[in-house]
Amino acid sequence: MNKVFPVPQPAPVPTLAPLDGNAITARLKELAAFSDVPGELTRLSLTPSHKRAAAQVSHWMREAGLTQVHMDATGTIVGRYPADRANAKTLLIGSHIDTVRNAGIYDGNLGVLTAIAAVEALNAQGLRLPFAIEVAAFADEEGVRFLSTLTSSKAMAGIFDPKSLDDVDQQGISRAEALRSFGAPAERVAECRRDPADMIGYVEVHIEQGPVLEAAGAPLGIVTGIAGASRGHIRVRGEAGHSGTLPMPMRHDALAAAAEMILAVEARGRADADALVTTVGTMIIAGSAVNVVPGEVQFSLDVRTLSDDLRQRAVADIREAIDEIAARRGVRAVLDIGHEVPAAPCHGVLKERMAQVVEGLQLPVVRLPSGAGHDAMVFRGIMPMAMLFVRSENGSHNPREYASPADIGLAAEALHAFLLKTAGEV
Repeated sequence: MNKVFPVPQPAPVPTLAPLDGNAITARLKELAAFSDVPGELTRLSLTPSHKRAAAQVSHWMREAGLTQVHMDATGTIVGRYPADRANAKTLLIGSHIDTVRNAGIYDGNLGVLTAIAAVEALNAQGLRLPFAIEVAAFADEEGVRFLSTLTSSKAMAGIFDPKSLDDVDQQGISRAEALRSFGAPAERVAECRRDPADMIGYVEVHIEQGPVLEAAGAPLGIVTGIAGASRGHIRVRGEAGHSGTLPMPMRHDALAAAAEMILAVEARGRADADALVTTVGTMIIAGSAVNVVPGEVQFSLDVRTLSDDLRQRAVADIREAIDEIAARRGVRAVLDIGHEVPAAPCHGVLKERMAQVVEGLQLPVVRLPSGAGHDAMVFRGIMPMAMLFVRSENGSHNPREYASPADIGLAAEALHAFLLKTAGEV
């Protein structure tokens, strides 16, 4: 009888230690200890806990082989991994380390630590690439402490608004004062700008913040672009009256009119549900009481999509619907749009390169837009940018957000492979 021998299988390729998802998760938990509020992660921009976190990130950067680690004029920590040649271009990677109040540990922080891990793996391999790598731990993305936001990445993009230095927090501390206390040389903001001619682009790893990847059963996603946004508020004025004495046909109920308007906002979003989202998130009823017909109501509006044309058409349609409802119900309504941000499509070459490395990891290639804003969006029209999403349970901006060590490890491997692939194509 012939003896059957098993066919030898190739040994699995060991993951470089820096790219191990458990190692990155351990650092995420260590970084989460730097908080202004005991028992939760609240690390607002330029606070004492942020300064301690920045010091820890600086230490990890140096351990990874990054040089010229420093704090820039906006409080961002930047480290550089030199190229294998002089006069090489630079690829910027990273994310932010400030948080919202009572945050999860992954939003922003994951992108910074994954970037450090990818460089650490290159250093462990003794590899230098035909371009330099800069890792940035941006200081101000969430916009919780001060009115303006994204000031750190805007400074690198060369679109920093000096007026934002005058913004004050709830304690009356200006951004300029906070930067001085933080140790950042605020007077040198202009030096943060990167010359687009010297840059390959910007790449950011981030948790998805939504349910798409989880529903698709995919650990990673290729971001197609960051949605543009129109935000504003609607003020509805009717006539207040006693709920018991004012007959129904004679009412000019501002709340009932607002309710119909809100449903019209929702209906407009559902009409293009594959590309558009419309949201009313706040409402204020002036002088509200159980026995008063409301005379004045204010509510918010948030419209987002990757298509600026669709967004503008949707806002126009919503305005028309509000005017029609107001006229029919005998109330006055005014829509004010106070915030307009254009969509930021991801760069075609960088986006497809990221898709190729994800496919090379034998993972499904899922493409999806980002409805939330990110540092990457400020580089629109200035330098190429791309993003890689990591599956997250329970969304983000809450303590329950969660990315598994396995998914984190895959993201780190993908970013590392992206760097190597870029080296072969530059």
